[in-house]
Amino acid sequence: MRLRSSRVVSAAFFLIPAAALLCSVAAQTTFAQSAADASDLAAHIQRVENGIPPISLGGDQPAIELNLPKLMELYKIPGLSIAVVDHFKIVWAKGYGVTEVGKDTPVTTRTLFQAGSISKPVTAAGALFLVEHEKLSLDEDVNRQLKSWKVPDNEFTKAQKVTLRRIQSHSAGLTVHGFPGYGVGAPVPTLVQVLNGEKPAITAPVRVDSVPGSKFNYSGGGVTIEQLLMTEVTGKPFPQLMQEIVLSRAGMTDSTFEQPLPPAKAALAASGTSGDGKVIPGRWHIYPEMAAAGLWTTPTDLAKFGIETALSRRGQSNEVLTWAMTREMLKPQIEQVGLGFFLGQGDNPAEFGHDGADEGFQASLIMLADTGQGVAIMANSDNGLALAGFLTESVAKEYGWKYKSGEHNSEILWLIASSRSAHAAMDEYSELKKSAHDIDQDTLLGVAYRLLSAGKSDDALQVFKLEVREYPNYWNAYDSLGEAYMKAGQKDLAILNYRKSIELKPDNQNGIEMLKRLRKH
Repeated sequence: MRLRSSRVVSAAFFLIPAAALLCSVAAQTTFAQSAADASDLAAHIQRVENGIPPISLGGDQPAIELNLPKLMELYKIPGLSIAVVDHFKIVWAKGYGVTEVGKDTPVTTRTLFQAGSISKPVTAAGALFLVEHEKLSLDEDVNRQLKSWKVPDNEFTKAQKVTLRRIQSHSAGLTVHGFPGYGVGAPVPTLVQVLNGEKPAITAPVRVDSVPGSKFNYSGGGVTIEQLLMTEVTGKPFPQLMQEIVLSRAGMTDSTFEQPLPPAKAALAASGTSGDGKVIPGRWHIYPEMAAAGLWTTPTDLAKFGIETALSRRGQSNEVLTWAMTREMLKPQIEQVGLGFFLGQGDNPAEFGHDGADEGFQASLIMLADTGQGVAIMANSDNGLALAGFLTESVAKEYGWKYKSGEHNSEILWLIASSRSAHAAMDEYSELKKSAHDIDQDTLLGVAYRLLSAGKSDDALQVFKLEVREYPNYWNAYDSLGEAYMKAGQKDLAILNYRKSIELKPDNQNGIEMLKRLRKH
C-alpha cells in the first residue's frame, strides 16, 4: 500500500530584473542599490542554488554532485519559483525552468501555481478575521450558524461539538484527509454534495468519527465545513470574501481562490506535472474545496502572507489580524498545531508554516517569527516537496537560520537509485541503517514506489524484495510487493504476497480488495 506523505526537467533559468520585480513584490522588498549590492545579491543566489551537499558513496565511487538544476532534472520538475525572506523583507525572488513540459515559456515570479493545503492557513486567517469582527465564534458549535448543511450528530458529538477552533487545529474528529480535485471538463459538485459524499463528488462524506477535541486528525473535510460556514455568515462567494478580507489586505496581488481560473489568470498559470514528468490532463485539476486546496498564488505572495503574520505576532502590523489574534493563531492548540499553521518545536520554536500538494503541484512555506526569515517554494510537479526540502536547507544555511530540518535519507536513496542504480541505493541503505536514526520500515517503500511510478518496474521489485527481507513481519511490505507483482503481471506472486499481508494484518482492506480483484481475473 502506497504511503501518504504528511508533509520538489528543465534547467532553464529566468531571473526578473530588479526594476520589474519591484512591481510584483511590494514596496517592502529590498533590492540592490549599487553594483556592489547587486554582486552581493547574485552571490547569495548562486550559493543557494549550489549549496546542496553532494551524496558521498562508499569505496572509490565518485560522489553525486547536486545543485538546483541537477535536482530539477532528477526529479523531472519542469518549473520552480522561490521567494526568500530575511529580516521581515523579501530579499529576492526567482523563477526557474518552464511553465509546461515541452514548451519554452519561462517561469517568472508572477507565474501562478496551485498552493494545495497552504490554502488552509490563508483560509484560517480569513475565518479569524470574521471572529474578530464578531461574525464567527471560535468555540461554539458550528451547527448554530450553518444553514444549508449541518454536521450530522452521532455518539461522538454527544458531549463535545465541532467548533471552528477544532476545525482549524485538525482536532474536530472529522474525516476526509484531502481532496484529489476534478479534471477539467468533469462535473464539479457543490460544497454540500462534497460534504455529503453525493455524486458527482468523488470523496467520502465528511463525518465525525472520534470525539471532538480528543486527538489530532488531519481533515481537509473539516476545512470544507469552514468554507461553507464563512460563506453562509457573510453571504459572499468564497473567492470574493477571501480577496476582501485577506488577499488584498496582505498585498497578495497575484493570488486568487477562483476555481476554475478565469482566462486572464489561466494565461499566467503553470501546468501541473505528474511525478514521471507528464503534464496533467487539462493542465490542472479544479477544486470546489477552495478553503482546503483551492488557492492559486506565487511564492512572493505567500512570502507576503508569512511576513504579515510574523509582523502581526510582534505587534508591528494588523493588516489582517490583531496582535492578540495572531498570537492565538500561532499558539499550540493540540500537539504542535496552531490555527491553520503547523508550528515548530525543539530547535525551531518560533517556526510556523505549511506544505501543500494538489494534483501536479507542490509547495512549501516556512517562516521563523522571531527573526523574520523564511522561504516560499512552489513547483509544478508532484515531486516539488522533495526538492523543496533540500532547497530550504540551502537557504537556511546561507542566511544563518536558527533552523534544524529532518534528514533526507529516503530522498538520498531515491537520488542514488535515479542517478546510479537501484543496487547502489540498496548498498547505501545498508550503510545508512547502521547509523541513521530515521531509517525505518517505510524508508525503502518510498524509494520503491518512486521507481515504480518512474516506470522502472524491475528496479522497484528489487527494492520491494529487500523491504520484505528487512522487515519480514511488516504487513505493508507484503502488500506493496503484491502491488508491484500485480503491475508486473505476475498474478500468482501478487496473490501470495497479498495473502501474507492479510495474515499479518487481518483488517488490511486494500489487500482484501486486491485479492478479490485478482481472483476475478
